[in-house]
Amino acid sequence: MIFGRTTPILRIFDEAKAREFYVDFLGFKVDWEHRFEAGLPLYLQISKDDCILHLSEHHGDCSPGAAMRIETTQLEAFHEQLVAKAYKYARPSIVQMPWGSRDMSVHDPFGNRLTFTNAIST
Repeated sequence: MIFGRTTPILRIFDEAKAREFYVDFLGFKVDWEHRFEAGLPLYLQISKDDCILHLSEHHGDCSPGAAMRIETTQLEAFHEQLVAKAYKYARPSIVQMPWGSRDMSVHDPFGNRLTFTNAIST
């Protein structure tokens, strides 16, 4: 038995704000998008390296307010990139956690929290 990657689905309410946050600020790229027809809710996949997220305007897919942790080996470099963008809605900082990791959390415009973390070495 083999399990694959987990692909979180995050609720969004505004396509332009989602693109501004996830693509322009965080640097994800849009892999594909889908609507059943024009004017209906958007469902899309975004990615950054091996991290894949699905964003959905469909009310039945998920609830806003999700929290997730995304591991990265380049937390400091990513932090520098984000701070340099001077995004007016987020100025994240890196925090040393009591369990040993260093974390940087950002909230999207829809109440979801993404925590980027370095891997804890054992």
